[in-house]
Amino acid sequence: MTFCCYYSSPASSHLLVTNFSQQSKSLKLPAQKRWLNESSRAFKVYAYHGLKTPPYKLDALEPYMSQKTLEVHWGAHHRNYVDGLNKQLEKNDMLYGCTLDELVKLTYNNGNPLPEFNNAAQVWNHDFFWESMQPGGGDMPVLGLLEQIEKDFGSFTNFRDKFTEAALSLFGSGWRNEKRLQITKSSNAVTPLVLDDIPIISLDMWEHAYYLDYKNDRGKYVDVFMNHLVSWNMAMARMARAMAFVNLGQPQVPIA
Repeated sequence: MTFCCYYSSPASSHLLVTNFSQQSKSLKLPAQKRWLNESSRAFKVYAYHGLKTPPYKLDALEPYMSQKTLEVHWGAHHRNYVDGLNKQLEKNDMLYGCTLDELVKLTYNNGNPLPEFNNAAQVWNHDFFWESMQPGGGDMPVLGLLEQIEKDFGSFTNFRDKFTEAALSLFGSGWRNEKRLQITKSSNAVTPLVLDDIPIISLDMWEHAYYLDYKNDRGKYVDVFMNHLVSWNMAMARMARAMAFVNLGQPQVPIA
């Protein structure tokens, strides 16, 4: 994935481009499971995490990202991470009741990930990725977001070049505590969230994100994302919210 983040702590963080190994939105009700308590004959209800739908119809990003790609990427890969996480949570009462953000941070375990981390982080990453795009997206950011990009990269063109280079070499970029955009390297399912940084946009660089539409042409996929898919409206809203919380000394702001 490619992340754009607001760096709010001195720790190394990720923002605009990160690879995961292996966001007005519609939310399905969390899956629920019931077990009969034999002694009391009463039902206990355990609620886990549901599969969020993207904030647009699955064909809304065509022709730049096909419905078939969304059906496979969201409907299969993303769903598998949700299902896998819920199965793990059935066996771990200590993590029951945590929000997804809390799960990611707790299971990261200060760089020694617990078994639940990969599924939790992949669910979080994918939710964030869908919300980083919109029908009719792309073009250029405006107002404060564009000003910040020009300040930190010299020009929007230079930013795009660095973003593309980072995406194609599986890097991540983000805000550091100096309140500026910067490119750093990431790996596996690690998200900016575990480093107390606030992501702004993301781009998934795994093959299942683009292969059906672009085959091996990763460069074209990145160009199409920047020209037609990235939601600068969402990026601007996320950055404004991040800056407000950081200025108040509260970097632990929920992303959604």
